Amino acid sequence: MASAPGAERRHIVVGVGGGIAAYKVCSVIRHFTEAGHDVRVIPTRSALRFVGAATFEALSGNPVTTEVFDNVDEVAHVALGRQADLVVIAPATADLMARAVAGRADDLLTATLLTAHCPVLFVPAMHTEMWEHPATVANVAVLRSRGATVLTPASGRLTGADTGAGRLPEPTEIGLLSDLLLARPDALVRDLAGVRVLISAGGTREALDPVRYLGNHSSGKQGYALARVAAQRGAEVTLVSGAVSQPGEPAAVDVVHIDSARELSEEMTARAPAADVVIMAAAVADFRPVGVAGAKIKKGDAGPAPIELTTNPDILAGLVRARAAGEIPARTIIVGFAAETGDADGGVLDHGRAKLRRKGCDLLVVNAVGEGRAFGTDDNTGWILTAAGTETGVPYGSKTLMASRILDEVAASVPDRQD
Repeated sequence: MASAPGAERRHIVVGVGGGIAAYKVCSVIRHFTEAGHDVRVIPTRSALRFVGAATFEALSGNPVTTEVFDNVDEVAHVALGRQADLVVIAPATADLMARAVAGRADDLLTATLLTAHCPVLFVPAMHTEMWEHPATVANVAVLRSRGATVLTPASGRLTGADTGAGRLPEPTEIGLLSDLLLARPDALVRDLAGVRVLISAGGTREALDPVRYLGNHSSGKQGYALARVAAQRGAEVTLVSGAVSQPGEPAAVDVVHIDSARELSEEMTARAPAADVVIMAAAVADFRPVGVAGAKIKKGDAGPAPIELTTNPDILAGLVRARAAGEIPARTIIVGFAAETGDADGGVLDHGRAKLRRKGCDLLVVNAVGEGRAFGTDDNTGWILTAAGTETGVPYGSKTLMASRILDEVAASVPDRQD
């Protein structure tokens, strides 16, 4: 397998537990191989009752076995763990996590876990009762105390007609969080446990008529990345989402959908008093039509009629004013975003500094936009400005990586702002 241009080829072990969600792991394997990584799949014996070894071999390009005594001359149970840059266990069943906690080494996967000195990511999937059982809760705590990352599962449809917490996160999300751990092994420490975080994401749509609207190019990827990472760092996350181009909702996140800037303003204003942190990552339309046509506007021979616009509420500034007025607790951290382009009056960073002074928020994330940057892309860069006057440059990288950097700043501020 050839590495993607400019990518570092890494050794990744994908351990597959014996659960119905094992079929989803095929997409996770493909995520890694398409990035040019060397992938070794180690299923449990039970996993092979759901997905055959031939499938895992075809996707990874490497042989698959469950047994310690296969290829003994290669000492695989030691070599695979030592060579690994990342171990991903998905689905991590209740039984598999219990065996990992006990330090069992009765198959190739558990033996490999005992020799791995790299980041280990457990992605649980099981019925709600099993996830919430005191034994599983205790096992998760032990794994985390030993340095492993254990994701909080999604909620939704489980096997049969059951629904609830315990659903495997979507493969895309597992891939993004795995990439984050490859870049920053400590990126998912649970330093936001119990912190209530309110995030807005995506673009707003201002209706012109029943079929048309004024909008922008925001994909929502940065806001969704913030929600995804915050939830896995232990936060209680509510995401108020406008229009986005996303394959699914982040695991362990309460998502509220809106369309217009006024709807977004209402949701953020109503929910902010209960939040410890408010992050305004949405791309809010500055203007909206004064009136909305009741029927589709026809082209006509005379051409389009002028559209009269009015100003939308400044949600970020409104939240800061509400905090000053005591409507939002004084300890609440407010984070804004500034998508800027340079002009005759100054560069991107100059405009960002001016916006921070004007808005009065605690942190401001400044991005350069236009010419294929920021909007709709998977990567981002910029600066994090604080009201205290510090400026931190964020190197170019994935939006998930940038989210982790932003949340580092937030986590560092939370203890000083809590009662």
